[in-house]
Amino acid sequence: MKDRIKKIIASAAIPAMLFSFAPTVNAEEAAEPYSDGMRQITTMDLVREMGLGINLGNTFDTCNVNWIENPTVSSFETAWGSPIITKAMIQGYANSGFGVLRIPVSWSNMMWGNYTINPDYMARVKQIVDWTLETGMYAIVNIHYDGGWWSRFPAEKDECMRKYTRIWQQISEAFMYYPDKLMFESLNEEGGWESLWNRWSGSTDGKAESYGLLNEINQKFVDTVRSS
Repeated sequence: MKDRIKKIIASAAIPAMLFSFAPTVNAEEAAEPYSDGMRQITTMDLVREMGLGINLGNTFDTCNVNWIENPTVSSFETAWGSPIITKAMIQGYANSGFGVLRIPVSWSNMMWGNYTINPDYMARVKQIVDWTLETGMYAIVNIHYDGGWWSRFPAEKDECMRKYTRIWQQISEAFMYYPDKLMFESLNEEGGWESLWNRWSGSTDGKAESYGLLNEINQKFVDTVRSS
């Protein structure tokens, strides 16, 4: 068992907590480009080291762009006005003093049957993460709004949880041997469902049920990543 450990970050909708796991590797896997184990530092030291962050928005989090014919990775990447991201742009963030780049992703943009993420889409996100880590910055990868399928969780919990789990299984596999400077964010800001609890009403009716579902989703996230 080698000390290859990944940190994962829970949803911003709940207090941030970091978790880790140590997968077994063989000789072939040891040839992965990232061989550093988890550093023995506290969560507070890690957060201080991260410093200022910036969002790579309107890029891989584009969604609901059904007008695209014969979509490619780049057609989604540029659909909301972003240019094609280059290594020089990522280096520019680091040169400007940023310590962490958050990479929001709508994974449903290019997805096949059984919620299988298009390998070209995954490879492009992976490339951006590689460029980010090469600068010394932290990287955060999440499931972003993703077209809004989150809203169906209360009524279609089993199917939504299956999709959610499948996505995180594939992300975990793709980034299994990355260092602790890559973090995962369970979800963006979709945790909370007005069909269960209207947070603006002043009432607590349904609040426990809404938070309970959110906690269940985040626990599935932790279990899925740790078991990868």
